[in-house]
Amino acid sequence: MIDDGSNPSGSTPPRYATILGQHLALPIRDYFQVVEQDPLPPQLAVLMERFEAAVAAHGQVVAFDFRSDIIKALPALRTFALSLVGDVSRADDLVQETFVKAWANQARFRPGTNFTAWLFTILRNQFYSELRKNRREVEDVDGTHASQMTSLSDQEDASTLKVVWKRLGTLPAAQRQALLLVGAEGHTYEEAASKLGCQVGTVKSRVSRARSSLLDTLGVVVSGQAPAA
Repeated sequence: MIDDGSNPSGSTPPRYATILGQHLALPIRDYFQVVEQDPLPPQLAVLMERFEAAVAAHGQVVAFDFRSDIIKALPALRTFALSLVGDVSRADDLVQETFVKAWANQARFRPGTNFTAWLFTILRNQFYSELRKNRREVEDVDGTHASQMTSLSDQEDASTLKVVWKRLGTLPAAQRQALLLVGAEGHTYEEAASKLGCQVGTVKSRVSRARSSLLDTLGVVVSGQAPAA
């Protein structure tokens, strides 16, 4: 029997957009767990090596359990960073800075809570800090927007992660594919274009639109960022 959309009971029918978002949330979470079984893509492996080298330069060694958790979180974290800064090199720098700060503040992590969400908050706050240092990147001549970008409370860590996952699930498939290929899998724009069978400019456009959509969700306004389609 086909549902004609009527609702004789008078109850409010579920919104299809909400159902779709919930349906896609698990596949996206599963997608970000792929590195638990498979070797890191070359670009992400290089990023991990950079982090370990930075720690080793201070005469320290990355604990195995911390390293394992970092690797599990890396695809989601890099995708988030790319959505914020829109540039692969800057995203990698932001992720590496996040790793180093997380390593230096391990004692502040509460066992039993969401480690990836904790990293998201460190990365987000680092991004906001960089915006404050260079307000020219923000359409905020009088500094009002920058002054409002404060570090959020610990209970909001998981909330940020859920918002990003949910928004990823509702992105158009083409935009989501491009963002995940470049962010989660660490491919260059050229490699992503080859895999998707389109022009490099098309991939960049899709990543930019996906990025804009996520920024809108998080309430971040960056100079030069086009509105989400």
